[in-house]
Amino acid sequence: MPLRMFPQKKAALILASSSPRRQELLREAGIAFAAHAPHINEDQRAGEPPLEYALRLAREKAQAVAQHYPQSYVVGADTIVVIDNDVLGKPCDAADAARILRLLSGRGHQVTTAVAVVSPGGNTETRSTTTEVFFRKLTEDEIQQYVAGGEPMDKAGAYAIQGGAARWTDRIVGEYSNVVGLPLSLVTEMLRKSGLLQ
Repeated sequence: MPLRMFPQKKAALILASSSPRRQELLREAGIAFAAHAPHINEDQRAGEPPLEYALRLAREKAQAVAQHYPQSYVVGADTIVVIDNDVLGKPCDAADAARILRLLSGRGHQVTTAVAVVSPGGNTETRSTTTEVFFRKLTEDEIQQYVAGGEPMDKAGAYAIQGGAARWTDRIVGEYSNVVGLPLSLVTEMLRKSGLLQ
């Protein structure tokens, strides 16, 4: 049964993201929303631990957009891919995408999404969840073909679990939608707690 907003609530839900994957996940969950892309500096600070980095960006994204919608609930999210305690961001070019995929080949890695919810009045709650993803060993031909197709270029960790990388996944421990870019169970729990969803 689709989740519904309380009818007495006049405030809308704003997703602080331009990500088509996050928008699609919310639509599939039956949650009505509008989207507004945040404009913040997303660079990791020197010495900043991966989890603190993701939590900070989710909070900053949500708060930046909330300034435009003071009567709305705003959800911000940031997804990071981590291996050996290093954050693997979006590749800067094809060679970088191939390098990242070689790092992930035959190993497990962590995908963490931090979620921030700003309620009308400015109260902010921030939480996170992590999923372990295990790839089988990839051949160099597979890596080069995948990179040539362009799919890795705008994605943290240089892959889309819902796309071509699905065939490489040996197993997942945790929530699948988190790896796509938005952990729906966590988001709906936070929106219920905030009072927006019933």
